[in-house]
Amino acid sequence: MDTLAATACVLIIGNEILSGKTQDANLQFLGAELADKGITLVEARVVRDDKAAIVAAVNECRAAYTYVFTTGGIGPTHDDITAECIAAAFGRDIVLHEEAVQRLRRRGLELNAARLKMAHVPEGASLIDNPLSGAPGFRMENVFVMAGIPAVARGMFSTLDEELSGGAPIHSRNVDVYLPEGELAAPLETIVHKYPQVEIGSYPFFRERRYGANLVVRGTDADLVDSVLKEIIATMTKLGAETA
Repeated sequence: MDTLAATACVLIIGNEILSGKTQDANLQFLGAELADKGITLVEARVVRDDKAAIVAAVNECRAAYTYVFTTGGIGPTHDDITAECIAAAFGRDIVLHEEAVQRLRRRGLELNAARLKMAHVPEGASLIDNPLSGAPGFRMENVFVMAGIPAVARGMFSTLDEELSGGAPIHSRNVDVYLPEGELAAPLETIVHKYPQVEIGSYPFFRERRYGANLVVRGTDADLVDSVLKEIIATMTKLGAETA
């Protein structure tokens, strides 16, 4: 594909993801939404609830990508340490944000110490609105810090339209090809070299006792993406593959 105009990384924060107790549901959503905005999601990491690990990941990724999105670790419990980690990454103090306090108060919540923790952000941060439960996320330069709860993360992301600048939307088309990768690899590679303007991926599967691969074409030119997919389907059909 052409040189990427805007790139992003997602940092999924939480021991519960690494332990397998919780399945992440934010990555697929963010990847699709960012593609619609012309922002290519280049990397995603799962980071444990460890200050040094989070600080290192944030600093590395914010230097490498246009945008960094974090999910998780901004709640009221002892292991919610993302805000203090972002503050450390930027060399800032963590402070009580009065507007965040007001947003919690407008929800009619008792502002005990645990809930007030959610109103603490790095000094200089701007708030990300939370249309579902009031407790805001926040932004530090190119780092956007959001909740881990999928519905809340989606609500927060929906408020960021004016803060994100990308390129042309990235279109994606795919087809399932029932043929082992070893048989489709060579003709597929020919097509890959023929169309450097698009990204073509092959993702193997085993279904109903048959081997196959999901072939995906991505690019900013929707007509070209459609054309390349049609050529892939025609090529695979000639090889005797069933496509779906």
